[in-house]
Amino acid sequence: MHRVYNFSAGPAVLPEEVLKEAAEEMLDYRGTGMSVMEMSHRSKMYQQIIDEAEADFRELLNIPENYKVMWMQGGGNLQFAMVPMNLMKNRVADYIVTGQWGKKAFQEGKLYGNAVKIASSEDKTFTYIPDCSDLPIDEDADYVYICENNTIYGTKFWELPNTKGKPLVSDVSSCFLSEPMDVTKYAYVWGGVQKNIGPAGCAIGIINEDFLTDDVLPGTPTMMRFKTYTENGSMYNTPPCYTIYICGKVFKWLKAMGGLKEMQRRNVEKAAILYDFLDQSQMFHGTVVKKDRSLMNVPFVTGNPELDAKFIAEAKAAGLENLKGHRIVGGMRASIYNAMPKAGVQALVDFMEKFEKENK
Repeated sequence: MHRVYNFSAGPAVLPEEVLKEAAEEMLDYRGTGMSVMEMSHRSKMYQQIIDEAEADFRELLNIPENYKVMWMQGGGNLQFAMVPMNLMKNRVADYIVTGQWGKKAFQEGKLYGNAVKIASSEDKTFTYIPDCSDLPIDEDADYVYICENNTIYGTKFWELPNTKGKPLVSDVSSCFLSEPMDVTKYAYVWGGVQKNIGPAGCAIGIINEDFLTDDVLPGTPTMMRFKTYTENGSMYNTPPCYTIYICGKVFKWLKAMGGLKEMQRRNVEKAAILYDFLDQSQMFHGTVVKKDRSLMNVPFVTGNPELDAKFIAEAKAAGLENLKGHRIVGGMRASIYNAMPKAGVQALVDFMEKFEKENK
């Protein structure tokens, strides 16, 4: 078996134990004589899979009773519309734009009402998180929206914005389950699973039930209403069954690893290996203001596009895959999610050291 170190930003690396277990169950799930891929979502067996996945997820994040969990298709781009459709009652919402996905969410929000950009880090190509301690929050704002970890630019909100009492909505796609989080600080928090949790095809939403109403924007399709999911156990239509099944296995893996506090410890340790090297390297440089660095996505450059390209090609040959930065940014990016072992980060740093010596 030939496994590489996969630094992809998503779909991303999954725990090997989970993949092996899924492989063993591929043809016959627990004596049913069929794969989960073939199973009716209305069956008792599948109901058990989704119920258990939700129970483990709630336990990992310590989700209180008054928050509901939704499994949804369509990923981030659909969420950008679902959020205003369900939550923009006064047709006013404030957006903090710290990267590509915040920008897309803001643009989508404008289709439904008065979306206001109250802070942005676009002036310095999103290399920092703006000061959000005293923002010009609109009196009529239905919510304040952030993208908490910016996959493309490698920044992270280490402190949540002061919303002055307005509900906070957050996209946590690329830092989901990488550390403990207090869901009670949010009205609605969601993330695509394809980065840190499972295969592509699903987003998980956690919503305070006070925000679940029938009072949605006129013309909101049934499948875009949050209540459709919460009232039907995310089974109004056929859910992304196999993706949910794998996510459930990842939750079990996270619990076996010691939960989110332990994952946070590991992630801090892994990121430090890479950032410490970048901080002393003569050739490679991180692109983010130190205090705003993400533990999950680490962009870096040499300052020379030809050298970057050479590095990416040689790294790939050495079994270090998907290090090319997002097309908008260029350079390199290492996504070091939960399932990336410490040995993978060490292998990357060793390779960077060697490359630097050879290409002085």
